[in-house]
Amino acid sequence: MATLSIRIDLGPGNRLGPGKVRLLELVAEHGSISAAGRAIGMSYRRAWTLIEALNTGFGRPVVEAQIGGRSGGGARLTAFGTALVRDYRAIEAAAEKAAAPYLDALDRAAVATGHR
Repeated sequence: MATLSIRIDLGPGNRLGPGKVRLLELVAEHGSISAAGRAIGMSYRRAWTLIEALNTGFGRPVVEAQIGGRSGGGARLTAFGTALVRDYRAIEAAAEKAAAPYLDALDRAAVATGHR
């Protein structure tokens, strides 16, 4: 089945796509950058680098560190980070709905030619 993948180019070096959005969702779910990285199969360093790129690209944090206590520190999405994920998913859903007939046509063409 043909799928649509949305990447939004916001400026030089400032891109938002499915991988970064999924990482943000996992930070929200796990409360930790390292746990989010593990869940998506990437190193802590790579996860941190992607989050820092978002923080820098938007000029404000999308994720903020929480100071450790008894169980250690963690991370959470800021209100802006939560809105960013929500808006990206809304754009993705709208694009998928608009593209559905065209993706179906591509699927049929692929099946008809034996490439599926």
